[in-house]
Amino acid sequence: MEFVNPLTGFRLDGRRPNEMRHIRGEIGVVANADGSAMFEMGNTKVIAAVYGPREVQNKSQQLSNQALVQCEYSMANFSTGDRMRRPKGDRRSTEISLVIRQSLEASVLTHLMPRSQIDIFVQVLQADGGTRSACINAATMALADAGIPMCDLVTSCSAGYLCTTPLLDLNYVEDSAGGPDVTVGLLAKMDKVTLLQMDAKLPMDIFENVMQLAIEGCKAVAQYIHEVLLENTKQLESRRGK
Repeated sequence: MEFVNPLTGFRLDGRRPNEMRHIRGEIGVVANADGSAMFEMGNTKVIAAVYGPREVQNKSQQLSNQALVQCEYSMANFSTGDRMRRPKGDRRSTEISLVIRQSLEASVLTHLMPRSQIDIFVQVLQADGGTRSACINAATMALADAGIPMCDLVTSCSAGYLCTTPLLDLNYVEDSAGGPDVTVGLLAKMDKVTLLQMDAKLPMDIFENVMQLAIEGCKAVAQYIHEVLLENTKQLESRRGK
């Protein structure tokens, strides 16, 4: 299958190789959470909820000098076309939960909240490629909505290599083609990578191009999330002024 039209240079969904899918984010979507967000990347839709900082439920896990950050990732049974019922806590979910938590811990100022616990719940409502990145972006927005102190926003995007062409933000069809893809998590202002996952080997020069493309995607997501949060702050200020 030709994933990039050799004549027009467009991908199957009409995007250029370095073009992201449409992204959309919204905060405050779960009423009883301390912070929450919905994030969409194309047809991939994720919801995140944050609870805390609060008292540590299991005292044996309490950390005297920093907050305990926990993350739980899940996929709704209706999120994909296969309608498979996934057991809770399966190996893939556990691994992605760990990836999300480790990526976000790089930004959360845990030392300001010792002996406390922050719980992050992320659920994929609709999956069409790039779910890890969408989960990290949704969780970042939910943390910001909860007022959790952070040194920077962690944003994520993926890029792949198909038909000898680096492609930004793979959808499910492209992701399923079996080509190499790189998922990056980035502290945009600090220009610091918090996540780097690659599921196949690439020559160094190609890898650098693909990774740089993913980093540019992360920066674009960060700019968008900043705009959403700023607009929300303006709306809150205008309500208080009335």
